[in-house]
Amino acid sequence: MVNRAVTTLTGQPDAAAAWRSVVGTQDVVGIKVMASLGPVGGTRPAVVGAVIEGLLEAGVPARQIVVWDKNLEDLRRSGFEALSARYGVRLAGSVAAGYDEAAYYDTPLLGGLVWGDLEFGKKGEGVGRRSYVSRLVTRELTKIVSVTPLVTHPQTGVCGALHNLALGAVDNTLRFEGQADRLAQAVPEICALPALADHMVLHLVDALLCQYQGHQRGLLHYSTVLNEIRASRDPVALDVVSLEELARQRKAHGVAGGPARSELYDNAALLELGVSDPERIQIVRLR
Repeated sequence: MVNRAVTTLTGQPDAAAAWRSVVGTQDVVGIKVMASLGPVGGTRPAVVGAVIEGLLEAGVPARQIVVWDKNLEDLRRSGFEALSARYGVRLAGSVAAGYDEAAYYDTPLLGGLVWGDLEFGKKGEGVGRRSYVSRLVTRELTKIVSVTPLVTHPQTGVCGALHNLALGAVDNTLRFEGQADRLAQAVPEICALPALADHMVLHLVDALLCQYQGHQRGLLHYSTVLNEIRASRDPVALDVVSLEELARQRKAHGVAGGPARSELYDNAALLELGVSDPERIQIVRLR
């Protein structure tokens, strides 16, 4: 499914050619996953394994492929260590890599700094208003491929490509989390930083399962087996399509309510990160 998705998206004859049209053999490719939700609710290692095989077939050396998330321990708990051993790729946590003082998102909103944040323990005017980009992103990776699960989120509607990348790549994020209006502003603006926007090349949705209720807990009784992989160069459009799928599943299963669509996606469109209008999104389905 991954091979068919990327070959159709890129218009190339096979998976190797498709991946070569996205990344070069000299690139250091970072595969951003969501491991904090575990091996069932989060990004599934089998999907990432298919991405790795495609990159290897395209000629990208294993030592130049990095599977990453915010915390290395989440990757290990979710089964990605086995992938590292099988293919010889590296696992990395953005927190452990440290943060780059020259690359940051600056906003007056202050929050509680925690251990691992660049300015943790510091005092003085302006401390806490910046979210610094991980050195993993600014100094090591040259291309970023995101692979996110199809899981609802109480503030953003979906744990999508934008949310996954933004909060995984920077520190000092507690000031945004749990507040829909703060996330709606911060997530697109972080993704628009050159350190991220200039290196994002492909986004995949691991829609093998669709969890339409529950977010941070793996609730299989609020999940539907879709057995789908979705691919796009446009993270905004991909997230909007995911929002529509989650709403459709809640309706089909008689689950009331659910988070309203966040203005995050319209803000992302204004920053030219992608298309947020469903009427302008073209979907090609493969059977």
